[in-house]
Amino acid sequence: MTSTVTIRAITPVAHNVFSYDLDRPEGYSFEPGQATEVAIDKDGWRDEKRPFTFTSLPGDERLQFTIKSYPDHDGVTDQLQKLLVGDRLIIDEPWGTISYKGPGVFIAGGAGLTPFLAILRERNNSEGHLADHTLLFANRRERDIILRDELETIPGLTVRYILSEEDKSGLDHGMIDRAYLESVIDDFDQTFYLCGPDPMVKDLKAVLNDLGADPEGLVFEK
Repeated sequence: MTSTVTIRAITPVAHNVFSYDLDRPEGYSFEPGQATEVAIDKDGWRDEKRPFTFTSLPGDERLQFTIKSYPDHDGVTDQLQKLLVGDRLIIDEPWGTISYKGPGVFIAGGAGLTPFLAILRERNNSEGHLADHTLLFANRRERDIILRDELETIPGLTVRYILSEEDKSGLDHGMIDRAYLESVIDDFDQTFYLCGPDPMVKDLKAVLNDLGADPEGLVFEK
């Protein structure tokens, strides 16, 4: 079942990332970490559905998506950044296999942070802190880091930023690979949450399994 919703606010959170706040259909429910298919309610775009993750919380009055735009692709995300408050989107029912399984290490690549945002926000709201939770957040450049101010004010959350194309003071440089994980993680007998480009997730699943992580303790979009 689809719903047509109106954009009520558009907020830039990085040079190429925007949060879209939308009307919430009556009775529409989802769990933190879930996503849905989204299309633009305009001629030529209604059948162009793309998956985006909710960054709002289940109890919020409005729905929210935080979406990275790719102008060079001339696709849905490029069109999204051209929309205005009052334009409409079409959303499907929620789906997804990323959900909270307890404290652990969240590994995000770029826009792969989005399913974790709702999870971290919900846990912070309910517990007041995120002790024993670690976020490893990989980006190309420092300016690509989204919602850094919010992440750094969540009590108890350990955050490490990893940049692949810049070497900046106070930030890690390189890739999240086996050597990096061994250098920053002491205990692999815990839950690991993975989201990012498909090759990154595939490689890290293999690395974590090799390092002794329980395959049942890996949470990713199947």
